[in-house]
Amino acid sequence: MAVSNTINNLGSRIIDFSLKGVDEKIYSLRDRENKGITVIIFMCNHCPYVKGVVDRFVTFQEEYKNKGVRLFGINSNDPSDHPDDSFEKMKVFSDKHKINFPYLIDETQETAHAYDAVCTPDIYVYDENNFLRYRGRLDNNWKEEDKVTEKDLEKAVNILLEGKEIDFPQIPSMGCSIKWKS
Repeated sequence: MAVSNTINNLGSRIIDFSLKGVDEKIYSLRDRENKGITVIIFMCNHCPYVKGVVDRFVTFQEEYKNKGVRLFGINSNDPSDHPDDSFEKMKVFSDKHKINFPYLIDETQETAHAYDAVCTPDIYVYDENNFLRYRGRLDNNWKEEDKVTEKDLEKAVNILLEGKEIDFPQIPSMGCSIKWKS
């Protein structure tokens, strides 16, 4: 069943975390080398919506890494109910898709709860002052990349890179619900 995020926390401050990446390193926002724009994506391995766009996230990071934009992928799903979302399977997924940004495990689900994350993918864009300026979809066609006509994430980031305010309607991201622990 597809769910959409709720865009109700624009203007909120970024929330730090300390999470393990598929490379076994611990990542925290406070010690990131890039103090520019931060994109946090709640994602997972099994969701068809994520599978449909993950390579676009990789391409996006490649195109924007030298512009002060840093992506973080966070998997908060409970692997006891969804074994495809286990840490070991995250490593396989990351290798398969050549993920070029930290892909992190949120084992306690505290980070997802702190962000009020709802679905996978759920995309948050923070400006250089660490305020949430965009929470919405990647683009307008998760299934067929060749039919994309609106690149919402790219548009939002470009506006922020120009030092302007986002001035277009933010359409919620749609995907699988986060699989919460009982």
